[in-house]
Parts: sequence; C-alpha cells; structure tokens
Amino acid sequence: MSTAAKVSAELKLLADSEVAKARAWFFKTGKGEYGFGDVFLGIEVPKLRTVAKAHASLDLDQIRKLSASKFHEERFVALAILVHQFKKAKAPTEKKLLFDAYLELLKSNRVNNWDLVDITAPYLGVYLLDYSGADALLAKLAKSKNLWEQRASIMFTWAHIRAGRLDVATNQIALFLDHPHDLIHKAGGWMLREVGKKSVTVLRKFLDLHASTMPRVMLRYSIEKLSPTERAKWLAKKN
Repeated sequence: MSTAAKVSAELKLLADSEVAKARAWFFKTGKGEYGFGDVFLGIEVPKLRTVAKAHASLDLDQIRKLSASKFHEERFVALAILVHQFKKAKAPTEKKLLFDAYLELLKSNRVNNWDLVDITAPYLGVYLLDYSGADALLAKLAKSKNLWEQRASIMFTWAHIRAGRLDVATNQIALFLDHPHDLIHKAGGWMLREVGKKSVTVLRKFLDLHASTMPRVMLRYSIEKLSPTERAKWLAKKN
C-alpha cells in the first residue's frame, strides 16, 4: 500500500545536489524572489512522473500529507497524483472531493510555484465547466493576495478555451491587465494565445481593446502565433 512516507523515501533516493542547486536558481528561491524559501531535492520531472505513476492510488489523506512536505518535488508528486485521480474519477462527488482538496492546498500555499499551478489548474479546470459557482470562484481567486491563486484562476480557464467558452478566459485575463507580476502577465498571454488558436477573431477583438495598455510580456505571448506583420502591428501600439 502506498503511503506519503514511502513516496518520500523513494524520492530522497533520487536526490541530486547539483540538480537541486540549479532548480533553486531556476525557480527563484532567493530572498525577495517569488519562490523564496522553497527547498529542492534535485529530481528531474520525468523521474517525478514515474514515481507519481507508481503511487497513483495514494489515498487523499496521504496526498495531503505528502503535499505538506518542505520539498518541492514531493509536493509536485502529490499534485500529479491528485490530477491523475481527478482525470480517472467517474462520480461527480469524487471529482468535487478532489477539486475541493486542490483549492485547500492552493489556499494553504502548498501549491507555491508556477510549475505546480501549471501541472494542475489547466486540467482541474474541467470541473468548473458544469459548476454553478464557477464565475464567483474565479472572481474570488482573482482578488486574492496569493499570487498562485491568481495564476490558477487564469490557468483554470484553459478548460473553458478547449470547450469553446472563450469569453470566460478573456474576461478573466482582463482582470489582470494592471497586475505587477510577470508570472501573471505570462499566464495571461499564454491563455490569450490559446484563445487565438480557437478564434483569431476573438483574440483580435481583445487586442483592439487592450493592446496599448496591457503588459508588454502579456502582449508578446498572446501574439506569438500571428504573422510577423501582424505581430509588428500590435507591438507598435505599445510604443
């Protein structure tokens, strides 16, 4: 039977101090940086996913225990297992249980870097497609002072984009046009790029309204799939 302790022990056997050092730099763990205080074992993502797959049946209470670890990789594996179980869940009650558990982890700052948001929110966002409180939840997360709740509120909308509900994504992103952090700008630009893949008309409408005032990074990300001529046109609006 899988337990948080077993998973933790397996991961520690895979630890690499040189990889840990590189990861700590990459995820900005220095004083004053967004990942300050995070601790890394030093394990590459493919190995983490292998461990997660081997313990895919980990009980939710054990997932919670593992997600409380100080080590980034242990939280990564816990979240990867949660997402796997959510995808496999058939009963609405089970999906709700797992989604609510994720919101708890997000609120308690166990989902505390952009990679942990990005391996979870885009897939768990499917729950919001048929959830009557989705609009209220997205608005609440957008108003949060927690950077990761804010990023999750944007990344959740990938599910809406895939379902053709592009207005949910564009309306959510519009809430962050004055946000100071580039991790929000990048997330918003990424989702706008996905909107453009579904409908370049909807993307252009958003850009018509906001290109001159939206963060430059968000703009650049959003127009990556457009022609060089059109990209230049939109970037010129920032000058």
